[in-house]
Amino acid sequence: MRHTNTDVTQRIRRGVIYVRISQDRTGAHLGVDRQLEDCRALAERHGWEIVETYVDNDISAYSGKRRPDYRRMLDDLEQGLATVVVSWHTDRLHRSPTELEEYIDISQRRGVDTHTVQAGDLDLSTSSGRMTARIHGAVARHESEHKAERVARARLQKAKAGKWGGGIRPFGWGVPTGETRKKIDRKTGEEVEVPVLDMDQLVPEEAAAIEVGIDMILSGGSIKGWCRWLADKGLTTTRGNPVGHVEARDMLMRARNAGIAVYRGEEIGPGSWAAIVPEEKHRAVVAVLMDPNRRTTPGAQPKWLGSLLYRCGRDECPTTVYVTQSGGARYPSYRCRTAHGGGRRADRVDEYVQDTVIARLSRPDAADLLLPGPTTVNVGALQVEAEQIRGRLRELAAMFGGGQIDMAQFTEGSDVARAQLAGVEQQMVRAAVKDPLVKLVGVKDVGKAWHALPLEEQRGVLRTLVTVTLTPPKLGPLPGGGRFDYDAVKFNWLRVPEGRP
Repeated sequence: MRHTNTDVTQRIRRGVIYVRISQDRTGAHLGVDRQLEDCRALAERHGWEIVETYVDNDISAYSGKRRPDYRRMLDDLEQGLATVVVSWHTDRLHRSPTELEEYIDISQRRGVDTHTVQAGDLDLSTSSGRMTARIHGAVARHESEHKAERVARARLQKAKAGKWGGGIRPFGWGVPTGETRKKIDRKTGEEVEVPVLDMDQLVPEEAAAIEVGIDMILSGGSIKGWCRWLADKGLTTTRGNPVGHVEARDMLMRARNAGIAVYRGEEIGPGSWAAIVPEEKHRAVVAVLMDPNRRTTPGAQPKWLGSLLYRCGRDECPTTVYVTQSGGARYPSYRCRTAHGGGRRADRVDEYVQDTVIARLSRPDAADLLLPGPTTVNVGALQVEAEQIRGRLRELAAMFGGGQIDMAQFTEGSDVARAQLAGVEQQMVRAAVKDPLVKLVGVKDVGKAWHALPLEEQRGVLRTLVTVTLTPPKLGPLPGGGRFDYDAVKFNWLRVPEGRP
């Protein structure tokens, strides 16, 4: 027997309210507050006691993001907290067919009725009521998808026109125009005025920092080193947070740095904003950071010039040395990682190595040590070729999965493609890497230029220029009264001018 509206009103006494708004751009909860006011008025007209209110603000049902209060409401309904749900509209409750079916199941089992301000009542105990709910859900889903398509088209149109698509201000751009606009502060809820920014114009200090970071990477430096440099300069993200490894990597690899517009991860043409670096430089740093052989988790940063670089020369030991100050030693010393033999005072060794390197790079023939620049390499074409090879690998995997080729054919084809990809990536890396010696060769004062380099770049010079080996020193006082055996520090120069031994 079907109950009349009067019977339902008399029978149901305990109700809950659920409200949600997809976008709260001001942070003032005004949309939610209006929904709450209408829902309470509806409950009061029916004489229901509202025992709980659930609010999900600035969360879209269509996006698939978890709605904490919605889940809490379902749990409470399962526990019998109430037998009526009041909402502003059915699309406030759910826009996902999966969510709707879960809600219908709970409503049927627990005898829950749904009442909305805008869409009327839903009797989910009958097939016609459930059909009505599903129709409402399908219409809401269509509206959400249609809106998403409109937004996507608008963003694509902006991107094709080379315009800024909105969002968080990118590091490097956004100069105040002198105008202001009103905005609700999310923390205080108060209306404040914020400057209007010109997103086509560079912020000089931030743009210069991007250039420094790219140059550091192309000279053999690391993202960690650039992060420290930014921290030393007091530079943060545009949200005011310290720049971490992930943020730094993203900053350096952005196509925007070269004035290239991107939509959904694909380059679509030139942007209208000022570029920080030329395209060749951008593609070069991307090649370096995308190199699969690049070390991305090097651990603790060395604090000494030769740590894990100088080699142990005792009994032809192939191991590198590290710095330690153990066993009551007065000074930090280089010791073999295998713990055999004695140590060499680290500051004295580093000082001698630096003096030797500076002297070598101060000679008239120092320019002959520079590597030839990759002037004829088209890094952009190499990146296109690499993506084509990756595409072939994906096609091979799809063909194998679909049974079009057997394991032997898949293995042979993928091995060839991977070998080709490795070759292309090696060319990109070689084309991208700058010679670490560039900053030292031909300068007026090599010593001053050397000491101006960060430790990481000094170590990069050593890696490419010379191998230093610490052999066992002579014991006791040396001729002239010294105790440091310079002859026990051996230099094997990795670059020799053409025509010389």
